[in-house]
Amino acid sequence: MSQAVRDVMTKNPFTIDPEAPVGTALAVMTEREIRHLPVADPGGRLVGMLSDRDLRCAAFAPAFSEHLSAAARRRLRGVGTTLENLRVRDVMTWDAVTIGPDAPLAQAAAIMVEGRFSSLPVVDEGRLVGIVTERDALRALAQTLPAIKGMDPDTFLW
Repeated sequence: MSQAVRDVMTKNPFTIDPEAPVGTALAVMTEREIRHLPVADPGGRLVGMLSDRDLRCAAFAPAFSEHLSAAARRRLRGVGTTLENLRVRDVMTWDAVTIGPDAPLAQAAAIMVEGRFSSLPVVDEGRLVGIVTERDALRALAQTLPAIKGMDPDTFLW
């Protein structure tokens, strides 16, 4: 019998409000050692996803301005938003691809590979109930492999 997403997902993941400062999101992700943070409204409905990639783009975009044309630099200056003033809603992915808890794990893995996502929020009847990550999928796969006995770990090439 194949595993369902609910069997491997992280239940009740940490979430953040879309109005939270980006600095708060960064602190939560750093402290909790997570790379993906679902953005949810007070009712627990998924609004979007915030990834470490979203944060990197927000932080480094101003550094690339020197490589832009004069017109593009003027447009960038016109935005006038500093990192300190950014809110999660300004940098998150709004239309996050989701999956249901009863979906086969293989389907979640296929969606992640095809879409180049490293996580999927798990939504049930409109509410965020979990998150499944590449690590979750790989851990589940590793548990299906037979144990390898008698192999010397020093002979592995890492």
